[in-house]
Amino acid sequence: MADQHAPGSRDASGGSGHGFGTAPVFLASISTILGAILFLRFGYAVGHVGLWGTLLIIVLGHLVTVPTVLAVSEIATNRRVAGGGAYFIVSRSFGSRIGGAIGVSLYLSQAISIAFYLVAFAEAFAPMYEWLAANYDLSIGTRFVSVPATLLLVGLVLKRGATFAVKSLWIVSALLGLSIVMFLLGQAPESIRPDGLNLTARIANGDSFSMVFAICFPAFTGMIGGLGLSGDLRNPQRSIPLGIIGATLAGMLIYVLVAFKLAQSATPEVLAADQFVMTQVALWGPAIYIGLAAAALSSAFGSILVAPRTLQALARDNLLPSSALNRLLERGYGAAHEPLIATGVSAVIAIVFVLAGGVDFIAQILSMFFLVTYGALCAVSFLEYFAGNPSYRPTFRSRWYVALVGAVMCGLLMIQMNALYAFVAFGLMALIYLGLRHSQKGERDLTAIFQGAMFQLTRRLQITLQKNYATGADSGWRPSIIALTRYTGRRLGHFDLLRWISHRHGFGHFIRFSEGDYSDASKADAHRQVQKMIERSQVTGAGVFVDTLICPTIQDALSVAMQLPGISGLPNNCILLEFDRNRPNELEEVSQCTAMAVESRFNMLILRSTKYRFGYRSTIHVWVTEDNLSNAPMMLLLAYIIVGHPEWKRAQINLFVCLEDGDSEREAHRLSDRLQQGRMPISPQNVTSVTCDTEESLEKEITSRSADASLVIVGLAEARLKSSEDEIATQLNRYRGVNDVLFVSAVDEIQID
Repeated sequence: MADQHAPGSRDASGGSGHGFGTAPVFLASISTILGAILFLRFGYAVGHVGLWGTLLIIVLGHLVTVPTVLAVSEIATNRRVAGGGAYFIVSRSFGSRIGGAIGVSLYLSQAISIAFYLVAFAEAFAPMYEWLAANYDLSIGTRFVSVPATLLLVGLVLKRGATFAVKSLWIVSALLGLSIVMFLLGQAPESIRPDGLNLTARIANGDSFSMVFAICFPAFTGMIGGLGLSGDLRNPQRSIPLGIIGATLAGMLIYVLVAFKLAQSATPEVLAADQFVMTQVALWGPAIYIGLAAAALSSAFGSILVAPRTLQALARDNLLPSSALNRLLERGYGAAHEPLIATGVSAVIAIVFVLAGGVDFIAQILSMFFLVTYGALCAVSFLEYFAGNPSYRPTFRSRWYVALVGAVMCGLLMIQMNALYAFVAFGLMALIYLGLRHSQKGERDLTAIFQGAMFQLTRRLQITLQKNYATGADSGWRPSIIALTRYTGRRLGHFDLLRWISHRHGFGHFIRFSEGDYSDASKADAHRQVQKMIERSQVTGAGVFVDTLICPTIQDALSVAMQLPGISGLPNNCILLEFDRNRPNELEEVSQCTAMAVESRFNMLILRSTKYRFGYRSTIHVWVTEDNLSNAPMMLLLAYIIVGHPEWKRAQINLFVCLEDGDSEREAHRLSDRLQQGRMPISPQNVTSVTCDTEESLEKEITSRSADASLVIVGLAEARLKSSEDEIATQLNRYRGVNDVLFVSAVDEIQID
């Protein structure tokens, strides 16, 4: 009776079905690396792009594969490893959403690899095809060998299982190694040898570098072939890094040696014309056909071992579209839980591609699948490292910049090879991820990793800004504002003003004061309020950080808020308060808070709001008076920042200079010149001098000229703010003939130049 594997039972234990050591991992990887491309297309590569170009292909290919190997080795030592290969390793470290997106792409590349290697295996029988054509006038194609070979291979694996395949790997790997040695020790006939070693020699009008790279890249992709045995290893955390890193380094060395041997053994024309040129160089020519058959067969064995186990692991985690399909494909038979049904599905996919095209066609499709998979692996490894997640504790450590290089190289090479196919591959990966995000609720996903990465980036930027604050201050003043309020429901003027100022040039920290003592209940209520404010920020597109403070009084909340570090990494320099003109009780509270903030040397911004709600946002009137000349630069800069917001894009700024008789016009000209030099968007026609002898006349002028202004900005003299709270209230209660007013008191010296 077949033994069905229960989902997750073996995963939890991390146990293994066969108890293999490191050698099968190395053999499965190296036999896949040294595959068909080595024998069929490396001469083509040297002929079309030269030895220098071929070495560059090897380097570029390993700029992808080496970071992927190191990333996978690192991930493999982070958690206990069971069946499912690279998919299992990634999904258990990063969650089923990320692991599933990578796993589906990885499975398809592994299944298509079976077809690729068996089509290449059929190429090894080229002498037989020629003999049949010459002696019996019988012309047959490679499909007459590749299709039966696929069925035979699948039948053997289904009947004999992984143990038979691993034992076969020893035989085919030995034949593969022997054929490579015979090639390296051989000598080409004089008729095809070039005149010395030429690094750049190649045929005229050959294929492009990107085309040659796309065809040759699958040669380097077998390095994680051994991962498919993860569920059958005695000590996967040791065997996986040792096996795949060793195979990658050995494969890279052999490819370099073969490239040099080909370049010095035959001319580019011969290399490009004869795909079996290695037979003319080897000590015994038939050894190359045997080596090609062994390489293709061993690679196919590796792929037929890996692909079904990946599919079985995906089904075990319920990541396939149908629950019935998951139950069917997760089944394992026998003591080792062999994935027989998943093997049959992989065989069907392989046969479809065997019938679809030749080596070059399948190689280009395969390259895209492998590159998008490896790029995702490297990108996730980089982000996880950068996020600094304490639960990510691999015993094998790579370097973050190595993973970043691998991810970038994958993307660039995909676009270089075929931009359309590259974007289709990116799109398919994104669709798979979004589909899994919809179906796998509550699982860890990219959001968690990006949040961690953003946390680390913000932390490092804040530290850097703080260290360089002394020199950073010389680069120009910008508002870093704390806005404190107890009203967040229908009172939006306060929040709107902050988001306008923070849109591009400033930083905003909007704090809702919650009156009371700190407790679990008040904390929960504060959290709900923060979520509402976050939703409002998202709706309005505000670049504002929102938070709450639970304190007995608003004065206590302001005291705490003034000690908060700036969210930009620089100290906060402004306090923004707000009160309703028609609510006298609010004025007293704002006056008390203003006195506290001024004493602490903060710039003060106080919005007196009305139901007018900034009208049509078409005009900002800035009023400069004699006792507020020091506030003028900040008032003008704030007006400039506000009109830079898209909601104020049609607004214009009007400046009114109101001084004693005779001085107003002179000061207006002086300010107008400074505005022009400072590139402020205020034309000289919008600068008006007004003669005001008393506060009453000033009040009358403001009421007359600014009654319909969307926002009026006036100054508050520091001396009056320090006199008494009653004086502050008196100043904030002035200019009642206009609508929304922003009172400004500047402590910082700001230059407009």
